Amino acid sequence: MSSTTNYILGVYDDEDEVLHAVSAVKAKGIKVEDVYSPFPIHGLDVAVGHARTRLPIAAFMFGSLGLVSALSLISYTMVFDWPINIGGKDFFALPNWIPVTFEGTVLFTAFGLVTTFCISNDLWPGNKTLPLDIRTTDDKFVMAINVDKNKVSAADIKKALKESGAVEVNVK
Repeated sequence: MSSTTNYILGVYDDEDEVLHAVSAVKAKGIKVEDVYSPFPIHGLDVAVGHARTRLPIAAFMFGSLGLVSALSLISYTMVFDWPINIGGKDFFALPNWIPVTFEGTVLFTAFGLVTTFCISNDLWPGNKTLPLDIRTTDDKFVMAINVDKNKVSAADIKKALKESGAVEVNVK
C-alpha cells in the first residue's frame, strides 16, 4: 500500500459484526478494500469480493512437474546410464519406482507452493509491511476503505461504518 493513499478504517469487536458490516457497507455503494482479522472468518472472502485462489492449479502443475522429473531421473539412471540387474528384475521396473516418484511429487509441490505463495503475497526476507492498525493482531477486526477508489464522500463512508456497528472510525 502506498503511503499517500487515504484510508478510512472501521474497527469492530466481533467477527459476526464485521461480516455483516461488509454486506451493509457494500450495499450503500462503498467499495471495501480489505478486512484485517486476527484469525480467518468463514465467508469473509466471498463477502469482500476476493477472487477464488488459483493455488490448487499451481499445486497440480508443480506435482505434475515433480512426477515427470522423478520418473525421468529414475528411468535415465536405472535404464540408460547405469543399468544394474537387481534380483533378476527388469531394468524398467515401474512398480519399484513408485515410492521415489511419490516423494518427488510431494517435494516439488511443497517447495513450489511455498514459493508461489510468497511471491504472490509479496513476502520475502527484508520486506517490511506496516499494518494499518496494530490491534488486528490481537482482538480487533478492521475494515479498510480506500477513499480515493470510492465515489462516496469520506463523511458518508464514516457514517456508514458507524451505522454498521464500528466501535471507532479512524482516518489513516
